[in-house]
Amino acid sequence: MDKRGQAAMEFLMTYGWAILAAVIVIGVLASFGVFSPSKYVPTSCTLSAPFGCDKSQVAATTTAISLVIRNGGGESMDISTVNITGCGANTTRMTIADQGTQLVSVTCSPALTSGEKFNGDVSVKYTPTSGGLINMTSSGSITVKVA
Repeated sequence: MDKRGQAAMEFLMTYGWAILAAVIVIGVLASFGVFSPSKYVPTSCTLSAPFGCDKSQVAATTTAISLVIRNGGGESMDISTVNITGCGANTTRMTIADQGTQLVSVTCSPALTSGEKFNGDVSVKYTPTSGGLINMTSSGSITVKVA
């Protein structure tokens, strides 16, 4: 009788130590941020035609997001508004020549949190300089780490 009780106790103790070790490992990994996948999401920036943006030229601070918009529409475009959800809008009018680029900075209100990833939708309201349709919209998304 005593042998079965001792075997059961040894069995439970072995599993108890293994579970305790696993809980400690999970706690240590969580404290180092391994379970925060947003820290590992790469910077990305996409816009629908006729515009594009280069993820290597996207930057964010606690007060603003900057990106370079590239015009691939075959003609010059007049941009009236660049809006980033969760940040704000830039209503400064600008013209981008065909195959040209333009640095756009959007002031964020409220301020962004340093060290966090920012995800937002981008919309660009524009008109072709040749006349064409009025107030066309290009949309996309942006993901960037706030410096």
